[in-house]
Amino acid sequence: MKWEKLKPPEPDDPMCCCECDIDQYGCCCDCEDLDGAFNRWLKERPPGGGGRPPSRGAIIDKLELSMIPVLVLLPLLLRVAALHYLLGAVILTALPGLVLWYYYATHRRRTRTLFFLTLALFSLFYMYYLFVAEVLPRGDVGQLQQCAVTAGVILTVAGLVHTKRGPGVVTASLREAGGETPTRPPGSTAPSAKWSACPVCEIVRPPRAGHCRTCGSCVQRLDHHCIWINSCVGQANHRSFLLTLCVFLMTSLYGISLVLRSLCPRQPLMTALIYCPGVYAHSSTALCFTCAWYSSIVTCGLIYLLVVQVVNISFNVTEREAQLALRKKTGRRRLWGLVIDTGEHSRGFYHNWVEFLTMADASASPRSGPPDLV
Repeated sequence: MKWEKLKPPEPDDPMCCCECDIDQYGCCCDCEDLDGAFNRWLKERPPGGGGRPPSRGAIIDKLELSMIPVLVLLPLLLRVAALHYLLGAVILTALPGLVLWYYYATHRRRTRTLFFLTLALFSLFYMYYLFVAEVLPRGDVGQLQQCAVTAGVILTVAGLVHTKRGPGVVTASLREAGGETPTRPPGSTAPSAKWSACPVCEIVRPPRAGHCRTCGSCVQRLDHHCIWINSCVGQANHRSFLLTLCVFLMTSLYGISLVLRSLCPRQPLMTALIYCPGVYAHSSTALCFTCAWYSSIVTCGLIYLLVVQVVNISFNVTEREAQLALRKKTGRRRLWGLVIDTGEHSRGFYHNWVEFLTMADASASPRSGPPDLV
């Protein structure tokens, strides 16, 4: 029961009446979410002292207090961790636990947060700043290597901006363009072969689309809601998401190798991260070594994410479909649990990748207005 409370919500899970987005004030059950419903009602009441200006309200709605700990605490914690290797071990071990705790805390509220996107971007730019300010003056990195790292950072940001353009939101006009029937014939064994109605959005959505309760909309071929980009990953941005992830990982691995070769020139690259004598003799080298460890931890986590994404694409299954198959006990674990094979859409390794690389870019549902970059 406790695990049910901690785990992130799935898009199509049955919801309590307190969690329902349609009737958010109508609570008729005795549960812990009663306080949450009352808090939502209080937050949406108009202030007694008059309304705030629309421009100011838009800025306040976009900015969050959760950004402040990232901008202040991360550099401070890294500098404290650089004072001694024991402090570094404690802080770098506790950081993933704190991030994971905040991840589950925000998912219980089912709200979007800029914390993880701010953490990702600030970590990227802070590591690059230390690379330029502390590593380049040592003279061990050539101009071509510096240009390669700089190009990797620029391409990562450009790929992130392209990914944030939108996952492919399902609109009411999409069904007219698709020309499909919303109902499923009786006795059909392929539930994803026909269009279905979303009980929250009250629109008809295409096959493999899903409702994201964090974003509050249905997304074509929904894979998952990525907290690191503060957006869903769907049909329109799945390829750019995968490409951005690959570019970041290559840039990170290359940057870590350059830093370690500069700090520990006599040590082999594979052992320099474990044993680098004299690195704590100076504060600048200790800080660079600590940041190399921090970058390595982040890189290992994203490598796992990349492996899961590649395996899912190879079996033509989305993360949402895998989680639903686990709950309904209709999928099989393959490759030591890395993938849940539903056996529903897979047509072989080659054809699955061809379908992923050539699928439509969800242009039938254009977004109105500029892209939401946050």
